[in-house]
Amino acid sequence: MSKFDAIRPYYDAEVNQALQNAINHPILKAMMHFTFPGVDEEVWKNQLRKTHSIRDFQCNFIYESVQKVLEKSSEGLTTSGFEKLEKNTSYLFISNHRDIILDTSLLNIALFDHGLVMTASAIGDNLVKKDFLKSLSRLNRNFLVQRGLAPRELLQSSQLMAEYIEQLLLRENRSVWIAQREGRTKDGNDATHSGVLKMLAMASGNRDVMDYCKEIKIVPVSISYEYDPTDALKMPQLIAEANQEVYIKEENEDFRTLLSGIMGQKKRIHIHIGDVLEKELDVIKSEFSNTNKQVQALAQVIDDSILQSYKLWPTNFIAYDILNKTDRFSSYYTENEKSLFGRRLEMRIDGKNEQMKESFLAMYANPVVNKMKYNDAI
Repeated sequence: MSKFDAIRPYYDAEVNQALQNAINHPILKAMMHFTFPGVDEEVWKNQLRKTHSIRDFQCNFIYESVQKVLEKSSEGLTTSGFEKLEKNTSYLFISNHRDIILDTSLLNIALFDHGLVMTASAIGDNLVKKDFLKSLSRLNRNFLVQRGLAPRELLQSSQLMAEYIEQLLLRENRSVWIAQREGRTKDGNDATHSGVLKMLAMASGNRDVMDYCKEIKIVPVSISYEYDPTDALKMPQLIAEANQEVYIKEENEDFRTLLSGIMGQKKRIHIHIGDVLEKELDVIKSEFSNTNKQVQALAQVIDDSILQSYKLWPTNFIAYDILNKTDRFSSYYTENEKSLFGRRLEMRIDGKNEQMKESFLAMYANPVVNKMKYNDAI
């Protein structure tokens, strides 16, 4: 047994059997009927039976599914910065996190379209409790982040994940995607959690942490959606946290959010690839000898890249102006766009709940506030 068996995706030798086991599952059938409408069931089943690698499954099935999702629920994906990446090279993409499934899926189709190494991607084990979903995630090259552990187990789990990420990047030449913090950002404030970076540093061994970070080629990624399809679903948790109450998820809430994120309307989507961090790491190394201070400085560098490169949409400027009772950014949107956003607000939020309305607007407005911290960023 490999020590990574509890968290790793399938090996290619395991893929065909996993597909044979899943071929009649209702979720897989629904996914295939959505992806290949009008195609006889036996056609895609025969194709699945001939699939023997994760790459083939991703390129022939997942890629097509994501394209269909874009067609049905968005006005298209645009990208920038991919030309900075080199072919046949692995990178550690540290990204802001909006959607459970789509953030990584969209990054991967963009990497594929640019002829670059696709990622193995971290996913919380709370999202794949059902056997079929766990199997599907492993077929899509996800590795598991174990949630809800006691402190000692969490330390062991973090060490294992750090070593696995190092193995992927430096030995298997496989790129890796990881969110800048645990869970999706629900309030629009994208901030890198130092715990994520400390976990990565656990694999540095005797190397200086900044030298190790240079070796694994960290690339900050900004992803933005014009409309967040799960915006209203995020409100109860935000309100509970604002009132310092413990939020308890409903049964199947994660799965409902997952589906809403995939199929809900997003309008336009943009992914920006930041620069590979190199010079910044040298500066951090020269300024700080303390590892904690190095990690905090690195978190700030990643935040600066993500926030400055974040693509702002009319919805962000509209929300800022409504929230602040101003017309400061009125040149960035039309009256029609403003009325459409207002209608969305009315339909998704109880108008009598002022706190919920403010939280909804702040979720869209905060990226503007964050970008204003940088001179000439808007």
